[in-house]
Amino acid sequence: MARPPAIALMGPTASGKSALALEWAERFDGEIVSVDSALVYRSLDIGAAKPTREEQARVRHHLVDVRDPWQPYSAAEFAQDARAAVAGILARGKLPILAGGTGLYFRALLHGLADMPAADPAMRAQLEREAAGRGWAALHAELATVDPAAAARIHATDAQRIQRALEVWRLSGRPISEWQRQRRGARLPARVLQLVLAPRDRSTLHERIERRFDGMLEQGFLDEVRALRARPALAAHPAPLELPALRAVGYRQAWEHLDGLTDAATFRDRAIFATRQLAKRQITWLRGELGARWFDPECDRGPLEQALAAFAVTSAGRRHGEGGSGDAAP
Repeated sequence: MARPPAIALMGPTASGKSALALEWAERFDGEIVSVDSALVYRSLDIGAAKPTREEQARVRHHLVDVRDPWQPYSAAEFAQDARAAVAGILARGKLPILAGGTGLYFRALLHGLADMPAADPAMRAQLEREAAGRGWAALHAELATVDPAAAARIHATDAQRIQRALEVWRLSGRPISEWQRQRRGARLPARVLQLVLAPRDRSTLHERIERRFDGMLEQGFLDEVRALRARPALAAHPAPLELPALRAVGYRQAWEHLDGLTDAATFRDRAIFATRQLAKRQITWLRGELGARWFDPECDRGPLEQALAAFAVTSAGRRHGEGGSGDAAP
């Protein structure tokens, strides 16, 4: 018996995924599963472009506000929670819409994760000490000598991924790229149509990023970060900017600005630049999703609607026990 259908609406930041997911969920009796590593954290609202309370009241959202900013949440935990959310949506006879841009979360959910060594606090502390003395660029160069494949994928300024790759190498003696080729995971209880929403013209995406960030500032983003800084658990944390929640683009730059390290103009420029770099990394990852179909949100509305209509017909048939192969990736 064929698995029931689901939609994965993927794309770089500021490409319009959230608005389209909301529209489709209302049109096709769906529920949204957020695939965004910032939206899982409570109190990261404006800077994370979290759906408003009104939007969440219109359509049920899953995996939003499931952790406080100082609490860990791994990709493996996300995959387990997302699979449970999808199963619940299907049991209610609704259409799951997976919407977001966090590649690691999508990879964990759709393809599984490798059973590699768990995080080791002592090793991570050692790597952080080395980075403080030598710099992350030097650690990236070290990674290139032991795992060229991983180093080629990881940017020299991506401290979190450099740290994890070296941690796995030092703990196991095996490159993380080798571990990742042996991914395992529970099967998602649905067949997924993967759609990528991304402007063909990179300058269009850059303009959208800039407009959205300026809108966040007008909504009170800096006040949101001031409130975060006042939370006792964060105020007492020895290295708050090393927390995954505060590595989210915009938050680190805002935190440093409120520390007096940058003026307002520099803060804005750095936050927008970091968001553009995130979008670039997201697009690079998405190009590796061979089963995904790409659409420009501004130019391809017609073809996108056609793909959706064809899938919606198939979805309706499957939800009523009918046949049909659909347009979904296995």
